[in-house]
Parts: sequence; structure tokens; C-alpha cells
Amino acid sequence: MARNEGRHRIARRTKIATGVFALAIAAGALVVNVTAGSPGEAKADGADKSLFVDITTVKPNVAKPQPGRGASKGTFTVNCGKNENGHFNPDNFIAQPGVRNGAQHLHDYVGNLSTNADSNNKSLQAAGTTCRNGDKSAYFWPVVRIDTGDEEEAKKDNPKAQNPDPQREQAKKADEVARVECPDVASQLPEEVPAAAEQEVGRELDALDAQSAQADKDMAAAEAGGANGSAEKAVLDPLKDKRDASIKKINDTIAKNGGKAELDPADLKDCAVKDKKKGKNGIDNGDENSQGADAAAKLPPANPDNELPGNDGVIQRPANVELTFQGSTAGKVRAMPKFLRVLYGDAKVTTNGPKNARVSWTCTGFEDRLIDKYPICPDGSKVKRIHTFPSCWDGKNIDSANHRTHIVFPDANGKCGNGFSAVPQLRVSLTYNIPRAIQLAGQYKVDAFPEEKHNPASDHDDFANVMSQCIMSRVVNCLNKGRTCRE
Repeated sequence: MARNEGRHRIARRTKIATGVFALAIAAGALVVNVTAGSPGEAKADGADKSLFVDITTVKPNVAKPQPGRGASKGTFTVNCGKNENGHFNPDNFIAQPGVRNGAQHLHDYVGNLSTNADSNNKSLQAAGTTCRNGDKSAYFWPVVRIDTGDEEEAKKDNPKAQNPDPQREQAKKADEVARVECPDVASQLPEEVPAAAEQEVGRELDALDAQSAQADKDMAAAEAGGANGSAEKAVLDPLKDKRDASIKKINDTIAKNGGKAELDPADLKDCAVKDKKKGKNGIDNGDENSQGADAAAKLPPANPDNELPGNDGVIQRPANVELTFQGSTAGKVRAMPKFLRVLYGDAKVTTNGPKNARVSWTCTGFEDRLIDKYPICPDGSKVKRIHTFPSCWDGKNIDSANHRTHIVFPDANGKCGNGFSAVPQLRVSLTYNIPRAIQLAGQYKVDAFPEEKHNPASDHDDFANVMSQCIMSRVVNCLNKGRTCRE
């Protein structure tokens, strides 16, 4: 069993509270509002005990649209581990780009190894990953903690905080260097790529990524050497020719195998330089909304025990992390563009209201019901969070001013609105070995902004697609052809 994966010494006051709870059940009064110890002992930064609900008292409430004709019924699961490397920080480069410690709560990361407040497309692309198939995407969510009021437990059991500043500075420097941006090709592929063409199309998508990466290096080298504006033309013109050849080869391969060739080289071969110093904005894809703040915010970092003001206790590592992309019940999906940013839920639901909040909490064996409270699970069942992301993309932008309007949820029938197309829908499932006595005592909580007071309705999740175009194409082919894929 991994460290903190359900292992926790139960404090004496928790045992007392659990005993009181058991007596209440025996007397026929199932009380959800559990009190742990005397009122004077209650910690100001713990979750309100009225926020805990026995999951067995909740009726099934998850409605799933019936798949229509042509639905994409496949699933694609990527194995990125359970954050065994201890990648934590209180940053959020999607919702608060450039604001160091801006989340004011701790995030749990899998996938991209460099994720921090100053992350940008170039730094994310250059980083390593925990994903077995090479997916460099960033997946992150707030940690769950057990808080019995025993401060020494956190000091003993929590992974020690790592200083994120070196990675932040490295990412910031990467963002200051001129880089080459190119239109995403995978997201423009036809929904149906013939099976016989998949391998060759994948090779050409890899070639397109390699061409862009080399052009990026050439541009950086030219800038470092003090080259003038002619360097841009010297890099972009050959790149255009290479992309034109690869795109035409993809079309030919698809057509040769009975598919419909739909890529227009005229729209996809031209790349552009993004250079903040010279005011060059690259291609028009909403990336300006991902730009970081000019100055780092003066917010408290995590202490050596990975605690922040209002967010203390023993971090619980998920016993199981499942990252699964699913299709659309209304039809086929198209590829997500590289560097697409996607938010799930609202970390500031108390301030912003319920519009963007999502219901996330349940127990294993009870996935047909979701609640916006902390679940109390029966014996043999485990606490579970399910985060199903929006999946209707506007077809152009990788980000938007509020980080939401470029990708939205389908309607109750699984359909996307006018001007939006279905892309693979990410579903993150997190399962925790939280002792039932802790659940009964109301002593676990999700990290949150201080004003949220650990409101479970503030649960949220973040994703940035940094898959290669080839991997994303495999995801789409898997979903649209009804396969069950794991990598």
C-alpha cells in the first residue's frame, strides 16, 4: 500500500465521536451532522459536519443519454500513475496563469512533470511525463486530506514540499523565447479514418510534430545568434513546404484506403511566430488567454509539510486514478487540438454561484448517484470523486477569456450546440481508502480556497491536452470505432 493510501491513526476524539454515531444509529436516528469531540475542540479549518451524507440514503440520480445512431461508443484509458513522484503545488496555470501559489490550496498532479503557475505551451511540450504512452498532458485536482486535529500526523506523514520556483523560472524563460506555432492537423481529420490508413496517418502526424519542433529550435537558435527578421522567413518557408507534403500524404493515404480526404493544405500549412518581446501573436487560436501575469503574486507557498493557510491535515493519495476518454452518445468525435485547456467545476462556487459547479462525490458501488456533499460509504465501499469534463469545442480556440466558453458541456441528450463539435470527453475517477470511522466523524475534506471552507461543491479538476497529434488520433479512432483501448 502506498504511503497515506488509507493508512491513518484514528485520534481518540474520533473514536469517541464514532461511538456516539453508532449509538445514534442503534437508537434508530441516523444523524448525518456528526460532532467530533467537544465543540471547543472543533478546528476552524475543518469541513462543516453538516456537509457529510450517508450515500445509501441518496436515490440514483445519474441520467445517461441513450446512444443514438452513429454514436462513438469506445473508451480510451491512459495510465499516468497516482502521483507517486509527489508532484504538488498551489498553482493553476489554466485558471490563474502566472499567479504563483494562486490556488491557495494544493493540487495533485499526474502526467506532465513540469506543471506550475508559469507553464506554457513550450515548457509543457519540453517536459517529461508520468504517462506510460508518452502523453504529456497535464491532469490535476485538489488533494483530499484527513484532519483529526493532530498536527504531528501531518508533519510525519505528508510528503515534504518541493520548491517549485526553479521550474517556474524555467517555464517563464521558455515563454520569453520566440516560438513557432502551427495549425493543429489532427483536429481537422475526418471523423472516419480507415483502419488500414491509421498507422500511416499516425506517422505523418508525428512527422508534423517533429517538423514544428525543429522549426522551434531553429528559430530559438536564430534569435540567440542575433539574426534579424530574415530568420523568420528562413525558418517558416521550408516548414511550410514540409507541412504541405505531409498533409497531402495524409489525404492520399486516407483516399487510397476508401476514406474521404478533407484536409485543406492551404489552411493548415502556414505557421507563424509567437514572440512576446516583438508583439508577434502567432496563430489566431485564443492562446492569448493563456498568458501569465506580469508579476508573481505575493501569496503564501505551501509549508514544508505541504500545508497552506486553511488547508492542513494528512494528504490522501488516491488508491486508484482512472483517466478515461469517452465518445459522444450523439455521434462521432473529432480530435482535441493540442494545448487545449479545459476546466471542470468551480473552485469558487461560494463566490460565483452554482452555474459552473458540478456534482462529483460518490462511493464505489454507488456510481449511479452523485452528490455535492462528502459521502459516508457503507462497509466495503470507498470514497470516490468522478469528474466528467465538457466536450463540445468551438472548433478554433484552445482557451478563452474565462477559460470556459471555448469548450462547453453537451445538452441532456448528449448533443453539442450550433458552432460546437464533440471531442473526446475526459472522465477522471479518483478512489480513496478513507477509513469509515473518519467518514463517520466528518474528518476528511478537499483542499479549497479559504472562503470556501472546504465546501465539497467547490471540487474541481483541470486538464491541458499536450498529447502528440498521433496519440490524439489514436484516441479518436478508438472512440469512433467502438473499441476499448488502454495505453
